[in-house]
Amino acid sequence: MKEPALEARQLFVSLGAREVLHGINLSLAAGRWTSVVGPNGAGKSSLLKALAQLLPHRGQVFLLGQDLARLPARIRAQQLSWMGQVDTGAGELTAFDVVMLGRLPRQRWLAPPNAADTAAVKQAMQATQAWDWRDRSLAQLSGGERQRVLLARALAVQAQVLLMDEPLANLDPPHQADWLALVRDLVAQGKTVVSVLHEISMALLADNLVLLAQGRVVHQGACHDAATHRALETVFDQRIAVSALADRWVAVPRDVRTIPP
Repeated sequence: MKEPALEARQLFVSLGAREVLHGINLSLAAGRWTSVVGPNGAGKSSLLKALAQLLPHRGQVFLLGQDLARLPARIRAQQLSWMGQVDTGAGELTAFDVVMLGRLPRQRWLAPPNAADTAAVKQAMQATQAWDWRDRSLAQLSGGERQRVLLARALAVQAQVLLMDEPLANLDPPHQADWLALVRDLVAQGKTVVSVLHEISMALLADNLVLLAQGRVVHQGACHDAATHRALETVFDQRIAVSALADRWVAVPRDVRTIPP
């Protein structure tokens, strides 16, 4: 059996005095795209940050069979790439330099970028259609443009596992479609993608779905399974309905006033 890309064992996370994740046990398949969804406040971003070692936690996280807490930070950063929702600390850097930051785990200490680094950055920026504004500062870019630069930075790492928290924020429908094609290409290359998404219909295009509610995993299964659809409707209090449309599954809002008591 193929080893999971990521595995959490008894994962607890607290924000201040409030516990937001309650003993999560989770195994995420390698070479697949898994989407994490759930109501607001379910703990989705906290889960992703804990998996990326960006939040203090109790419990264990394993990356490709290795205990992340025991992995050197440099090796971890080479194997696990992160894309967050916002980046407010790099506004004066050019888009090119922001993406080059993704190459730091691959560079020797204080060594300048080499030809391989430059090629990886160019490839990542072209893949996200960000190459044309490589010389513009991040502060000069729109929200959608900035999001594509941050995605390029995550790609430039060339990690085996990519974690993306709300990667579709500020992206218009055509660029959401581009993101989908990019994720499918990554999975075809054997990479693992884990995304937190609010766009439920987009999340249903993944291979697997993880449903969170109140800091707990309430369901994990294939996106095409009827059991996953029922669990999805339940976790959103029957306010959405999962239906087939043009050979795919979509989630549509449901007027709860029309549902018989």
